[in-house]
Amino acid sequence: MTALLGTLPFIATLWLLVVLAAAVLEESGAKIAAALKGMPLKQSAPPAVQHRVRVRLQSQEVRRVNAPLRAAA
Repeated sequence: MTALLGTLPFIATLWLLVVLAAAVLEESGAKIAAALKGMPLKQSAPPAVQHRVRVRLQSQEVRRVNAPLRAAA
């Protein structure tokens, strides 16, 4: 009975791993095969990506403070 209770989770885990491996191969099998052959994967036009342009503020010049003002701080 103990062997049966130990075997069932083991078989269920193996089955889950096989299902996950099949899903990965189904989705990216062509990429893996092309990489193993050393050839680039020919894809259709890449999806359009919208880029957000950020404008950086120009940093202000460093101002040197004279000694009396520094002492007052």
